[in-house]
Amino acid sequence: MKKRNHLSEWYNIQVVKNPRGVILGGIIVFNVAFFCLAAVIISNLAPASLQYKGFWACLYYTIAMMLDAGSISFVIEDVGTAGVAVIVACILIELVGMITFTGCVIGYITNGISSFIENANSSGRALRISDHTVVLNWNSRASEIINDLLYSEHRERIVILVSEGREEVAAELDNRLADTLAQENEKVFDACKDRSPLGRLIYMRRHQFRNRLTVIIRQGDTFSTKQLMDVSLDKAKAVIILNKDETNRLCRYASEEAARAQEKGNALTIKTLVLVAEITAAESSADNQKIIVEVDDEWTMDLVGKIIAQKERAGKCNIVPISVNRVLGQLLSQFSIMPQLNMVYSELFSNQGAVFYSQYVDESQETHGDDILEFLSNHAHAVPLTAMRTKQQGLHCFYMADLEEDVRRVTSLPETTLEVKCNPDFWMPRRNVLILGHNSKIASLMAGFDSFRSEWNPAADGRDILNLAIVDDARSLERMNYYRAYPYVNPDLVTEADIYDQEVINRAINSFIDDQDGDTSILILSDDSVPADQLDANALAYLIYVQDIIARRKAEKAAQGLVDERIDIIVEILNPKNYDVVHSYSINNVVISNRYISKLVTQISEKDTLFEFYTDILTYDAPDSDTYVSKELYIKRCGDFFLEMPGPCTAADLIRSVYRQYKQFGSENTCSILGYITQVPTLDAFGEPTLREEKIFFTDDQTSHHIDLKPDDLLILFSNH
Repeated sequence: MKKRNHLSEWYNIQVVKNPRGVILGGIIVFNVAFFCLAAVIISNLAPASLQYKGFWACLYYTIAMMLDAGSISFVIEDVGTAGVAVIVACILIELVGMITFTGCVIGYITNGISSFIENANSSGRALRISDHTVVLNWNSRASEIINDLLYSEHRERIVILVSEGREEVAAELDNRLADTLAQENEKVFDACKDRSPLGRLIYMRRHQFRNRLTVIIRQGDTFSTKQLMDVSLDKAKAVIILNKDETNRLCRYASEEAARAQEKGNALTIKTLVLVAEITAAESSADNQKIIVEVDDEWTMDLVGKIIAQKERAGKCNIVPISVNRVLGQLLSQFSIMPQLNMVYSELFSNQGAVFYSQYVDESQETHGDDILEFLSNHAHAVPLTAMRTKQQGLHCFYMADLEEDVRRVTSLPETTLEVKCNPDFWMPRRNVLILGHNSKIASLMAGFDSFRSEWNPAADGRDILNLAIVDDARSLERMNYYRAYPYVNPDLVTEADIYDQEVINRAINSFIDDQDGDTSILILSDDSVPADQLDANALAYLIYVQDIIARRKAEKAAQGLVDERIDIIVEILNPKNYDVVHSYSINNVVISNRYISKLVTQISEKDTLFEFYTDILTYDAPDSDTYVSKELYIKRCGDFFLEMPGPCTAADLIRSVYRQYKQFGSENTCSILGYITQVPTLDAFGEPTLREEKIFFTDDQTSHHIDLKPDDLLILFSNH
């Protein structure tokens, strides 16, 4: 049997495990041997009369020549200039040493520095940080989550861990943040352009919108416990688990196959959540960590619920599942019924402008309605909304305000003398909705309509509160069984048409508008199962059809001297880059669906007590409910809401008077006015006079809001009905 060569085996193992160490060791061994050999050569060539001679002196000469090339002249002078051999030997030693010592050492150090820079954001280096936000995975909503943190009141640190495409993620994020910074600073410039140059400079420096985010992007394995610990996940204040976008990266058929697989469930989300929950529930982890996880289907939601029951620990980790499709379906259904809610939610769900806040309430002082009346008596910078019990943190009161400190700001207010007469029999008017196209959220969208219908059916005239028509391709209609399960969808108004069947689509739209009395909403959905380069293409085509029809109808009405009917267009887009294209068609209700989820995730990651609050306001009362328990945001016309229009007053007086009047309708009734929407004259893209809807929230100092409501103004209300 052949004898083992232990030295050879050890060497081969080291080459595989530690190649950098092998190279460094080789450089050291070779140069030590070279120095010793050079010292022997010089000592043998030097004359016997040399004062400093011998091996060690010549070794010193050799090292001196390696470190400083100019030392060669002094070495030759010391060793002796008579011998040509000495000169040649010194020159050769110098040349070889420059390659073997100086070159190798510099190359090794340079390579080490390059590797350090390249690996700074890799998964191999531990990051020691705390009180930060960790984002796991990347999708089309991720950049919006980071972007919304620009408006945070505090400096934020975000660590993003992706399995691939770090450079693409960095480029996308840089572009998104740069766009926001440019837009916000343009607003600042417009606000001071009438000032003097010095005043403009001072204003710009004081109000300039700055990027206060610290973002670290790392590429690695999101399923590795070590790599999760390397981003200090156990010390993070919040962990956001995103679904990876796979379908939009594939061809159409592969994308549809992947979409069908995702509808069944997402095992990867479950796997990630289990790892994250295990780390954050440990005794050594930080306290009160928030885990926000995106969920697209019922199977995944069911397993997430089981993980919460098994892994969630009070005071350690709080797991909050965000049902993406359900939330977007609820939002799109509400926007179809009350289109102006889009502009309301777009601000309230963000960190910019008016925002929702919460404060802990001592259980022993729970007096609900009286608490709100007491708050209204000495606060004029925030609007109280409701009190709710959160999952882990007890009873909280919720408010709308510009800043969190406004909730605590006390103001001396005189008792209001304003008397208002609200309509106790107010009922939402019948709504006609035409849906063009489809998306993966269509079932959740219809569930949102069902929820609204269960609370408000029938309409004030006794008919069904909803009247829906559908235009879609045959394949999608078959998948929804032609909407036969929804009694408010007239089978005669379900039109089978491909996006290219322009005449069929035009006839369906015109027929629906002609046959309806009252206002009409047209909801255009964007197919989210197509490849990335085709996103929003169908929605834009539908929009062109609709705008052409509306323009022709408007011209015909004007020629006949008739009043033009109100048609609200709600366009869903998935890619924020297409916003300007859609907005150029003078469409105010552009719903960037991914942006809403991003804002929701951002808000809950900072204030997880808002989760139950958002769940409540997006869901109407159950069909079997005897009382109106759930509270929602409503848009109600002033002329219908009031029996008599209130005269000129301040926002503070109107808020208190309306709340007190609603309490008289019943102890469980509640209604807080958040603001109103009015129409202001403006010019359209062609210079023609038109009206633009403007939203005013009752934040800042409510005593300085002097208002004179008109019957056609729209109130923004928080109410249980």
